[in-house]
Amino acid sequence: MKANKKLLLLSLLAAFCLNLVARSARAQDTSGILTMKDALNIAINQQQLLKAKDNYAKASAEGITAAKRDGLPDFILSAQQAYGTVNGLSGLPSGLNGLISTTSGPVSATQNWNSAFASLYSSEVNWNIFSFGLQKAHVAEARGIYDRDAADLEQEKFQQQVKAAGAYLNLLAAQRLHYSMDVNLSRVQQLRNVILLRTVNGLNAGVDSSIANAELAKAKIAVTDAVSYEQKQAANLAMQLGISRQDFTLDSVYINQLPARLPQRPLDDIANHPELLFLAARVKSSDLAASYLSKTSLPKVSLFGALQGRGSGFGTGYNPAEPGSYSQNYFNGVEPIRGNYLIGVGVTWNLSNLGRVSSRVKSQHFQSNGLLNEYHYQENNLTNQLEEGNKQLINALQKYHEAPIQLKAASDAYEQKKTLYSNGLATIVDVTQTLYDLNRAETDKDIASNAVWQSLLYISGSSGDLNLFTNQF
Repeated sequence: MKANKKLLLLSLLAAFCLNLVARSARAQDTSGILTMKDALNIAINQQQLLKAKDNYAKASAEGITAAKRDGLPDFILSAQQAYGTVNGLSGLPSGLNGLISTTSGPVSATQNWNSAFASLYSSEVNWNIFSFGLQKAHVAEARGIYDRDAADLEQEKFQQQVKAAGAYLNLLAAQRLHYSMDVNLSRVQQLRNVILLRTVNGLNAGVDSSIANAELAKAKIAVTDAVSYEQKQAANLAMQLGISRQDFTLDSVYINQLPARLPQRPLDDIANHPELLFLAARVKSSDLAASYLSKTSLPKVSLFGALQGRGSGFGTGYNPAEPGSYSQNYFNGVEPIRGNYLIGVGVTWNLSNLGRVSSRVKSQHFQSNGLLNEYHYQENNLTNQLEEGNKQLINALQKYHEAPIQLKAASDAYEQKKTLYSNGLATIVDVTQTLYDLNRAETDKDIASNAVWQSLLYISGSSGDLNLFTNQF
């Protein structure tokens, strides 16, 4: 009696320990699962294309600051010190493009090489105080470029999440397909063993064993194809996530359950689709660029001022009669001894720009029209895709409800034919046909709920609302 009690206690203790080990293993497995939420976060944070477009948006944001600062006054400080001669000559000077140097001095009868130091210090201010809206249009154009790049970033994030979610579901379906092929292979191996045994005992024809071997080879090939397809889908998921290729353990909820909140009516609203918002931002940015270009041909009213100091080693009495009135001392030349200032208002208008700018503005308007055409083209595509997605969801739900019925019928048929074959009342061809039907029914059942999730993702991608897909749990 005591021995029985000890045995019972040991059994309970062993069961308790095994339960702890099992729970620990399950906890470790769960921690290694890549959830859909984690996959989408990785896709956003790791994709180099998204990082690139984020930098483009940041560059455009700095462009707004630069455009605002373009409206500030130009303030220029300059200082120069030189050494040379001051021979003058009566004549007609002409300013051409390039470096032009000038001297200021008396006209003498002969050339001389009297040289001294001289200096010029100046500060200048120039401010376009009125430009008929040019500066405002410049800032608006820069802001339009930023809005376009920011919208491009958001639509790329959306597209990348949709691609990553699709790759996730495809890999999950591929893994389930692999499992179904493994189950089918095990079933075929068991059937083959029975057939070989009956053939050896003379209960079945020898050709049956050949057919069984062929079915086994076919099942092995199916497993190999399933493994290859799974590897391809795993590589695609890694690419969409922006990470290296690895083995993924995914959340089976997208195989075992339906979405908790399916749309109660067909969706038709695509107005806030990130891609359409991006295309609309492109149109607006192009229109703002045209507005800015049109204002570059208008006049500019500027306020300007200058403060100047000059120094020279040549004395005030230096002339051909007194050529010695100069000093080659450096400090005598660089010390400012004369100052001037000026302040004024000026108007500039490059009339030749009217024709040039007009052509550029027309070109930009054609660009806007082309971008608007692209907007309407994609709007029509998304509308059709959303309508198709609504129909796909209905069909996927119907298949989901019919798949268990098909599986039960195929399973019953297989068991029946296998029993009849074992009793010599059916042929091997009858059994293999039901075996094929059972494998197909199992596959359809395994991916039926996944197809519903795929359809819901297609609707989310077409409508522009990913929350329809992600906010299910």
